[in-house]
Amino acid sequence: MAKEISFTLDGQEVSGLPGETIWQVAHRLGIEIPHLCYSPAPGYRADGNCRTCMVEIEGERVLAASCNRLPKVGMVVWVESARARNARSIVMELLVTDQPARLQAHDPESELWQWAERIGQMESRFPKRSSPPNDSSHPAMSVNLDACIHCTRCVRACREVQVNDVIGMAGRGADNLIVFDMGDAMGESSCVACGECVQACPTGALLANSTALET
Repeated sequence: MAKEISFTLDGQEVSGLPGETIWQVAHRLGIEIPHLCYSPAPGYRADGNCRTCMVEIEGERVLAASCNRLPKVGMVVWVESARARNARSIVMELLVTDQPARLQAHDPESELWQWAERIGQMESRFPKRSSPPNDSSHPAMSVNLDACIHCTRCVRACREVQVNDVIGMAGRGADNLIVFDMGDAMGESSCVACGECVQACPTGALLANSTALET
């Protein structure tokens, strides 16, 4: 049987199971670390791209994404250090910059807005960028690209969990966006409306239409 990994988490000696990430160990012990691109639901691999789960590891210059970082024996990890908290706050500020204000948000109770409230970073000092037009071509779901943070949870939901391979990413940098098939409107794509992407989305960028929910 593989041995547990003993390390220090916020000053407490803890043990991680083989294969557990820092985030998973913290979650198991009741220590909450913000996360948006990572989903603890079965079948979702960690991607580490949103950076809201960053923690400080003693001896390392760069903060680490706790969702895909495995602890090592003797490692000293800080979730609540000033540096880690400040970094997560700045990341959240950047993420809310291009979002519709919470009162006008497609999903005001989304994971993003709940974490923004808990972190205390509901507004941004940075200028808002323009967003691609939203897509309401599908009868059951809407695509609200002004709420998308490019976390790729929907891509993994479609490709790796449901194995439908309809959703992908296109473009580079500021032009990056989620697409369906070859850039088709969602209603004209090969989407089978399984709803996995809607369940995965942490922002309301993919949302079930209220009329569809009522039928």
